[in-house]
Amino acid sequence: MTKTNKGIKIASGEARFGIHYKMKGVTLNVLDLKISSKDTNGEFAVFEQNGFTPKGGPPLHIHPYQDEFFYIVEGEYLFQVAEEKYQMKSGDTIFLPRKVQHAFVQLTEKGKVIVAYIPAGKMEDFFKVTDSWSSPPTIKEIEKTFEDHDMKVVGPPLKSN
Repeated sequence: MTKTNKGIKIASGEARFGIHYKMKGVTLNVLDLKISSKDTNGEFAVFEQNGFTPKGGPPLHIHPYQDEFFYIVEGEYLFQVAEEKYQMKSGDTIFLPRKVQHAFVQLTEKGKVIVAYIPAGKMEDFFKVTDSWSSPPTIKEIEKTFEDHDMKVVGPPLKSN
């Protein structure tokens, strides 16, 4: 890997390499890579996630090797970090430390968040895999895909109520 020594501009509605990843089977969300691990020598990756899954979100999971943060651009979300729950709205930021279980659920019809992974890990490849699914995956397939990308599913998705 290398680290870029140039500025990079990604316009609104665009993705770093022109691919809009869809999280088929986990949510209906679309993720646009804004800053790639290829730009940062793997130090971090940043995505804009457009939420189209009211009352949906990923299963409760752990990133053993990565910290993560979300900045809420639009909409409302409920996050669980360890046993704590946080109501989140536009303008709020939440930090999810590595090795701590977490999940979120989108509470509004639409949402938009900026999410970063530090270090980048295998997240770009994870979203490539979920985008490639042609039919809804089984829970076992979801768990295996998480595991293959250095995450561990530890519980069901968070409920909105």
